[in-house]
Amino acid sequence: MKSYLAAGLQMTSGPDLGKNLGQAEELIDLAVRQGAEIVGLPENFSFLGEESEKVRQAEEICQQSEKFLKKMAQRFQVTILGGGFPVPVSPEKVYNTALLVDPSGAELVRYQKVHLFDVNVPDGNTYQESSTVQAGEVLPPIYDSETFGTLGFSVCYDVRFPELYRHLSHKGAEILFVPAAFTAYTGKDHWQVLLQARAIENTCYVIAPAQTGRHYGMRQSHGHAMIIDPWGTIVADAGDKPGVAIAEVSPSRLEQVRRQMPSLQHRVFS
Repeated sequence: MKSYLAAGLQMTSGPDLGKNLGQAEELIDLAVRQGAEIVGLPENFSFLGEESEKVRQAEEICQQSEKFLKKMAQRFQVTILGGGFPVPVSPEKVYNTALLVDPSGAELVRYQKVHLFDVNVPDGNTYQESSTVQAGEVLPPIYDSETFGTLGFSVCYDVRFPELYRHLSHKGAEILFVPAAFTAYTGKDHWQVLLQARAIENTCYVIAPAQTGRHYGMRQSHGHAMIIDPWGTIVADAGDKPGVAIAEVSPSRLEQVRRQMPSLQHRVFS
């Protein structure tokens, strides 16, 4: 593993698949021109609309999303994480799927989100992700890359479940991806502190692509795509507009923090 630039994209996706992919392409191009070698897209990057429409269009969204990720990886010669898109399971349900693709367009990792967001938010929004999404049944994978270190994967609501990230760090993860479409109401209080906690307790880098702004109806996301170092320091923050959070991932910084704070070696309970 060498030092490299990683990017977490920040989008305002909506119900228009073509428009979303166009926005994503522009932001990938921007990130690559700034030197990014690995690029993460947020959850729901290709579609963020009514749940019924997501299920109705799931086959097309899935096909176009996978085709797009492979095409962009090949075109820009970068590794890309598609942070979450629907993959049909049945006529009524999809998996919320994150997909990592290498510069040749080959699939490296596929993760099906396990924690589903079924919450009545005090701002008046009610979310019932399980009404259209089938929960994944296996723990998220790691991917051991000579270029990028050992990568661990999660999606959005997963960030509230520290045991998932402890599993990833126990398996050797050094960089944790948390692509999200975090609600505006919960995000203002919880997004940053949860990401920093996951970085600090696992002494890992965290790369968190995000959705921002208003998508449809009352649906609004917090933004603030971030990259956080293993000490918990925010090294990039995309603010609240579409854009890119980009920062260096440094193996020497990772080693320094793990040497200074060897908490992973001091675990009593596993």
